[in-house]
Amino acid sequence: MHVAAETLLPVDTSLAVALVVLLLVAAAVTAGFRLSPDGSSARAREIITAGLRAVVQLAAVSALIGWAVHHTPALVGFLLLMLAVAARTAGRRITGNGTWWWAVLPLAAPVVPIVAGLVAAGLLTVPGIAVVPVSGILIGGAMTATALAGRRTLDELDLRHGEVEAGLALGLPERDARLEVARAAASDALLPALDQTRTVGLVTLPGAFVGMLLGGASPLTAGAVQVFVLIALLAVEAIAVALTLELAARGRLHRRPAPDPDGQRIPKSA
Repeated sequence: MHVAAETLLPVDTSLAVALVVLLLVAAAVTAGFRLSPDGSSARAREIITAGLRAVVQLAAVSALIGWAVHHTPALVGFLLLMLAVAARTAGRRITGNGTWWWAVLPLAAPVVPIVAGLVAAGLLTVPGIAVVPVSGILIGGAMTATALAGRRTLDELDLRHGEVEAGLALGLPERDARLEVARAAASDALLPALDQTRTVGLVTLPGAFVGMLLGGASPLTAGAVQVFVLIALLAVEAIAVALTLELAARGRLHRRPAPDPDGQRIPKSA
């Protein structure tokens, strides 16, 4: 018998209390163990801010989606907004200078053609509700992969700068010398998607699968959709990681301070 979603997770005062408690626990543990890059409580404050933003943003988006899915221009605009916010988020995680905007390339390059192909094949309809969660999942996966790949790549290039110089001394082009040093580190960004795909159904039941079950779909249909989402994520994230690595190897993404108008270098912000 189908069980309504409301009976599993009722939207009431109990849920609000649970959310507050869980958010405070996450922040308290982060602050108590000083899980910030500088050992301060900054990351705990980020957790509180992120939780509050999630509540406000999802409330607004829930109202907006109900209208946008029936109007193609509004739907396309909403998807572009998602892409822009993801690029900004990933880019600023990678670097604090003006090169962060290059992060839009590894997000848009895989997501846009894949979503367009799904629409052209009739698997997604525009306007339609399904295009929003599918696009959101793919954009979110690309955002995470881009941020991880970019951070790992630039960290490795900073740490092993001497090896890059050695490669240049041996006659390698600068791009190739950087690729040799950073490729292995960047590839680690694929591990979350790989592990999720390998263990699906054994360790975790991902959101698409659970959501479809709660919506009344058969387990077979829900499983098929979830497999599609996981495989699509592997494709999107592989392309995102490859492009992020390439951008860093070519010096498009970097952490060098930007020069000020007088030709002096402006120190990186903390």
